Amino acid sequence: MRHCSVQVRGLLTRDELDRYNALMEVGSYLESQDAYDLAYTIQKEVDILILPAIERLKEKGRARDAATAEYLDSRKETKQE
Repeated sequence: MRHCSVQVRGLLTRDELDRYNALMEVGSYLESQDAYDLAYTIQKEVDILILPAIERLKEKGRARDAATAEYLDSRKETKQE
């Protein structure tokens, strides 16, 4: 089973995180039983589950980029005056 990044896990809601942990536990068990075909299905569910958190991470990045651009623009204006 592939874990998502720490950044993505940090943006999961409590319900999403509980579901994520349960799915990872089931997937790990299935892998230990050599049931890789079933573990694949669980991995797909995990991938779907983390999509909202990935979008939240992207939004944070866009907001940070916008704030950086605004700061740099204000620095340019200050230097021109």
